[in-house]
Amino acid sequence: MTTTPTGLLELSPVLPVVVLEDAGHAVPVAEALLAGGIRAIELTLRTPAAPAAIERVAKEVPGIVVGAGTVTSEREARLAAESGAGFLVTPGSTDALLDAVGGTGLPFLPGVATVSEAMRLAERGLTELKFFPAEASGGAGFLRSIAGPLPDLRFCPTGGVTADNAADYLALPNVGCVGGTWLTPKAALTAGDFARVETLARDALRSAAAAR
Repeated sequence: MTTTPTGLLELSPVLPVVVLEDAGHAVPVAEALLAGGIRAIELTLRTPAAPAAIERVAKEVPGIVVGAGTVTSEREARLAAESGAGFLVTPGSTDALLDAVGGTGLPFLPGVATVSEAMRLAERGLTELKFFPAEASGGAGFLRSIAGPLPDLRFCPTGGVTADNAADYLALPNVGCVGGTWLTPKAALTAGDFARVETLARDALRSAAAAR
């Protein structure tokens, strides 16, 4: 059985999923999110800049918990841990990947998209899961439907979650937080408009509080 520390879903009701092309943006982005009230950030391993970005945030912005997302291999799990990530997020959950991320000793959110996948992870003792891709896999209606038969599981839906539909997810009893890219739009990052990021963070937390 694989077990991991719980509590990732309690870090922040909204988890920004951030893709950075420039590691130099990492600290100002994290500081802007923190100023807006966000206490956790997921930096995805989709770009070459990601490991350095994770390392900079971990060292220079201690008020925010930085995680590594889109972890798909043992190599990436190791790299994220060595870079200083505080948690890992996977898009899916093969046995080899679960063993790899579990082997780092870091808490993690494993990705699922079906009832069978969720049940299989529950058999490993994993009860905090990422629901991905959320909108393409049934959205809030799917999670509402499985809350009854799977009452012990809680989710962080990502993938198609936006400012317009985040509240629909957050109102569900089996949703601990939502993840999305809308807090750090590419145009704002390219322009260095970190004040915009802070505003979006404040707006997101305000909406999250209203949904609950």
